[in-house]
Amino acid sequence: MSTRVKICGLGRSSDVAACAAAGASYVGFVFFEKSPRNVSLDVAQALALEVPLGIAKVALTVNADDAALDALMDRVPLDMLQLHGSESPERVAEVRDRFGLPVMKAVGIADEGDLAGLNEYFRAADQILIDAKPPKGGDLPGGNGLSFDWRLIAERRWGIPWMLAGGLTPSNVAEAIHLTKAKQVDVSSGVEGERGVKDAKLIEQFITAAQDNTPKL
Repeated sequence: MSTRVKICGLGRSSDVAACAAAGASYVGFVFFEKSPRNVSLDVAQALALEVPLGIAKVALTVNADDAALDALMDRVPLDMLQLHGSESPERVAEVRDRFGLPVMKAVGIADEGDLAGLNEYFRAADQILIDAKPPKGGDLPGGNGLSFDWRLIAERRWGIPWMLAGGLTPSNVAEAIHLTKAKQVDVSSGVEGERGVKDAKLIEQFITAAQDNTPKL
């Protein structure tokens, strides 16, 4: 099975077209005002309607309350919610039950001590996104272009689907997949020509590199 790729932080029609042409499995829209990739509900709605069938549309939110999620769900056709803040396992389960969509919970990793935190979310989330911890004092919980030591999760297996993120680029994603055996990968800043702006060629290169080095089952 080919490695599934998520391109996060889309903001233009050309981004959607590039992801579709290159073979992305997921596209992500960011709803976090501090992010350079933040989009309005109007923009996200228009872009989501352009996404071809078969590509999952994911909304990245950060500690969003029910009112914000209600507004989002009312306007934007989505397939999955990605919770990228400090949401507790209880909050993750609550969101999944209330909104009826699969939920992916992002968990930041910096050292081996952080791995225990993953276990807390296995019953609450449908998928786990294993990301690099943001720098201390940073405004963004993800999309910082930082990676973690992939050896920390090499050969580990979990009971629900998971996705590798954090500092991935067209030049290192093959190594990351080889080391971690990840079947899904996520990228944002690693396919940008400038901060917050996706580059179609880099998207193509990233997906090609990921799928050409798919781990054997």
